[in-house]
Amino acid sequence: MAEQQVILLPLLSLPLLLLFSLVFLFRLRRCSIKLPPSPLGIPIIGNFHQLGALPHRSLKALSQKYGPLMLLHLGSVPVLVVSSADISMEITKTQDINFANRPVTTAAQTLLYGCTDVGFSPYGEYWRQVRKISVLQLLSANRVQSFRFTREEEVALLIKKISHSCQLRSSVNLSELLPNLSHNLISRAAFSSKFEVEDDDSRRIGHLTMEVFSLLGVFSFRDFFPYLGWIDTVTGLDGRLKRTSQELDKLLDQVIQHHLVSTTQRSKGGQRDGEDFLDILLQAQKDTTLDIPITRDNIKAIILDMFIGGSYTTAITVEWTMAELVRHPIVMRKVQEEVRSVVGKKSKVEEDDIRQMAYLKAVIKEILRLHPPAPLLVPRESIRATNVNDYHIPAKTRVFINVWAIQRDPKLWENPEEFIPERFINNPVDFQGRDFHFLPFGAGRRGCPGIQFGLASTELILANLLYWFDWELPGNLKLEELDIDEDFGITVHKKTPLHLAPQFHFSE
Repeated sequence: MAEQQVILLPLLSLPLLLLFSLVFLFRLRRCSIKLPPSPLGIPIIGNFHQLGALPHRSLKALSQKYGPLMLLHLGSVPVLVVSSADISMEITKTQDINFANRPVTTAAQTLLYGCTDVGFSPYGEYWRQVRKISVLQLLSANRVQSFRFTREEEVALLIKKISHSCQLRSSVNLSELLPNLSHNLISRAAFSSKFEVEDDDSRRIGHLTMEVFSLLGVFSFRDFFPYLGWIDTVTGLDGRLKRTSQELDKLLDQVIQHHLVSTTQRSKGGQRDGEDFLDILLQAQKDTTLDIPITRDNIKAIILDMFIGGSYTTAITVEWTMAELVRHPIVMRKVQEEVRSVVGKKSKVEEDDIRQMAYLKAVIKEILRLHPPAPLLVPRESIRATNVNDYHIPAKTRVFINVWAIQRDPKLWENPEEFIPERFINNPVDFQGRDFHFLPFGAGRRGCPGIQFGLASTELILANLLYWFDWELPGNLKLEELDIDEDFGITVHKKTPLHLAPQFHFSE
């Protein structure tokens, strides 16, 4: 018996010895590869505990200790964090092709028809095709200009609502009014019709797109701990995703079908309206020259992109602008003087007027610097292994570009924490993706294609709010008491709604 134990002991030890050998070889290989510096993590969860409630702020603090190129491990996912303008140029320009992919997440896969939209679609022939359609047909300068009167009509309705509040001497909740306005603008651009507030479809599509927007920023165990994906079922996340996807799919099918019937009836009656986004996508569906056919699900995914990217980023930017202007009365007076001087005594603010409003444009740039809607941008993913700043970056590494940190870097910006629109007067720096220390919309292949559409809406909304009304805090609230805390999700918005008291500027 003792002899058998002596014989069996080495045999039983072999698997353990093999395991230790593999671990040693793996660690030896890692030591031979120069990876970016990393904060010490915790087994299994990695660096999750160091993200905090506001990751863009936590990651900036970590980068000050570990450097502008930092490697984290979030569960099983390696994450590269970029906090420097030079390295952001390396990622989005020099090696743009190497980092042109998007990570597939549970929410995007479920809600965006297998990631067949533009924003979350993996890099490849399909993405190139739908992005080309978006850039050249849906969001071109001419197309954006064609919606000029739609924007002016919708903003005029907002001004009418606020004027009514002035008569009642009541405050307004801009955090509620602005998303509704942005939603109507996208609805009319997408479908040539506005969902009226009284309409059940309006409330449903508004509620569902807001739910999609929220769910895209919700933590999923499956994304970072694949073997714990079952927890998403227990927490109810899988159920929320499935219900939202099914409800939205049914509603979008109804909208498309109604649009097709309506278009046919107008054509028979000899009526021709301007093309909307849905018209263009339905035409693309019939295009036999496309390398990859466009399906109805693809159309729905791209339309959802427009609502997600166009509605909330515009509303959030205007909201932050009004909050900062109220906190800085001198800047408020200066920009109002410019707007009112340009417009004069006309009955409305027109988009042509805004071309002359240099200070208003500077204010918007400063807001996008201080409060970029997506402070970490939409994450990229490395397609293949490469080197950045002499560090090895493995394939399928997720990349966060912390534009919030870059745009507050004291080496690049004077008094970076202060709200100073004057820094952009006679300053050629812009957010079109060419100045890598100012990238609120990203750059390169994965830069936002809808910048001009969003900017046109933002400028017109702000010009009207500043032209028609004087603004102050409601009640006895003092400037220093205005809450500007952030809430993090797929975007960063004000944590508490912005209530302001408007006063009609002109005598009625």
